[in-house]
Amino acid sequence: MTGRLRVLVADDQALVRDGFCVILDAQPDMTVVGEAVDGAEAVCAARELRPDVVLMDVRMPVMSGIAATAEICADTEARVLMLTTFDIDEYVYDALHAGASGFLLKNMRRAELVSAVRTVAAGDALLAPSVTRRLIAGMIDRSAPVPAAAPSLAALTARETETLRLVAEGLSNLEVAARLHVSEHTVKTHVSNMLAKLHLRDRVQAVIAAYESGLVVPRRHPHSRE
Repeated sequence: MTGRLRVLVADDQALVRDGFCVILDAQPDMTVVGEAVDGAEAVCAARELRPDVVLMDVRMPVMSGIAATAEICADTEARVLMLTTFDIDEYVYDALHAGASGFLLKNMRRAELVSAVRTVAAGDALLAPSVTRRLIAGMIDRSAPVPAAAPSLAALTARETETLRLVAEGLSNLEVAARLHVSEHTVKTHVSNMLAKLHLRDRVQAVIAAYESGLVVPRRHPHSRE
């Protein structure tokens, strides 16, 4: 991506919102182009300002962050980074399913916030693969069976399907490369082709598709707190 990253910050708490804006605006490669105090305002601002990344609080008045994320991801090219107070928020799966590229805890460090915005803007999922797998598997495991409208993987080649399976199981590109005995560049190509064929935004959405299609079955951990 060229030029400065355009960021929109949506949070109903003024102190939190101001803090994020100060941190991000101080970066040499970022500009905060707007702020929003609720989900509806965030949607309008995203449509008008066309940011690269939207920091979106999960819980906001008028329109929830989840509903706003769905509209923003459907109407713009912005990538949404959800903000939550809890490690495993009950709404995180819904947020990712709505199109978010990941989530951050509000008690993150300054460097983590800056790095996260850059990561999402570059088109990558925010979460480490193993964390993504644990989070989404846990949400699906406790919430619902495979939906009737599960995504079809028929368009994928055998190697792309296997790459998707390994990504969903929590392997990084380097680990997938080692498992398939190919270069990391080849894996990146497979991932890129797979995302394009399935019309997915990033790895988080790919993991969701893998679980919802039945390609990967969530593992139950009876003694886990997730």
